[in-house]
Amino acid sequence: MLNIQSKLPGVSTTIFSVMSKLAAEHNAINLSQGFPDYTCDPVLTDLVNKAMQDGFNQYAPMPGNNLLKETIAEKVETLYNIKYNPDTEITVTAGGTQAIFTALAAIINTGDEVIIFEPAYDSYAPTIKLLGGLVKTYELDPPNYTIDWEMVKKLFTSSTRMIILNSPHNPTGSILSADDMKSLIKLINGTDILILSDEVYEHLIYDGQKHQSVMLFPELRERSFVIASFGKLLHATGWKLGYCLAPEVLTKEFRKVHQFNVFSVNSPMQQAIANYLQKPQHYLGIGKFFQEKRDYFRKLLASSRLQLLPCNGSYFQCVSYSNISDEKDVDFSMRLIKEFGVATIPVSAFYQKSTDHKIIRFCFAKKNATLASAAEKLKNV
Repeated sequence: MLNIQSKLPGVSTTIFSVMSKLAAEHNAINLSQGFPDYTCDPVLTDLVNKAMQDGFNQYAPMPGNNLLKETIAEKVETLYNIKYNPDTEITVTAGGTQAIFTALAAIINTGDEVIIFEPAYDSYAPTIKLLGGLVKTYELDPPNYTIDWEMVKKLFTSSTRMIILNSPHNPTGSILSADDMKSLIKLINGTDILILSDEVYEHLIYDGQKHQSVMLFPELRERSFVIASFGKLLHATGWKLGYCLAPEVLTKEFRKVHQFNVFSVNSPMQQAIANYLQKPQHYLGIGKFFQEKRDYFRKLLASSRLQLLPCNGSYFQCVSYSNISDEKDVDFSMRLIKEFGVATIPVSAFYQKSTDHKIIRFCFAKKNATLASAAEKLKNV
């Protein structure tokens, strides 16, 4: 019998896999995992085919396709009036999660502390622990999930190495304000604390609000890894393509790990995306697209017994069922699948302590017909 000591003994199959599997078994409408049920732009898939025909089938350069890195730099400058050097400050990755893992692996040593805000995307804490780091958790409360930065300051110790931000936020749909960023600047001034800013939903900001990227604040930009995702931007989550923006000194460390992790990522898709993004309208309209879906889904749910929480960004809508049931959110979510035919994600899954506020998360990156069918079922709950 092999004696294996698990490096992640408390980790099992993610709630996303569990719920999607259960949804398939019960033929339920899957609003759990964050992926579209519609196709990406045929122009984009044609460009992938063309890239293959044009010979982009071997290893791409380790940091990424040069045209794509230049295109990313132009996109960032257009949106934020910030210049990143495509040769030394931009790295193309195999999706946002790989970029997060690589940034953490490049920096975190045994005993380093990383502050995360929960509910949190489920890769943060396990990755920190895998690297020998210590997770320092700040729990956010519904319905607005705002941050009290003075309370965050109380988490600081001499071992604090990094803070992970996520805005727009998964799973809650909340966003950070300019005041949040200014408060953060005051906290970290005079420290060596780094920032990992997960901005994969950067374009999904609603109601005329502006995405407050760390890139807009020089004091933050100089110490930040910024993570972005083409999967979210192009409705193609299965392609697993993203990128990391960081100052040269941080990018050097990032690439040391990246080259021994995936080395380089999908070559024809990098070329295709680079060509596709030459037309800015291919990404400038995505916020409007998803706001219409958010508004449509919220309108459909308004006549249900579920209580809608604010959604200022991302493509997730959280709701409270506290006036319907006292069940644990995991049990309630399981029952939704089995008895009502709709799959969701219990928000307690995003807390290490499984904190249960009786809130579940729906993904509205779906066809309108899918959302309408799901809403009809949910009105019976």
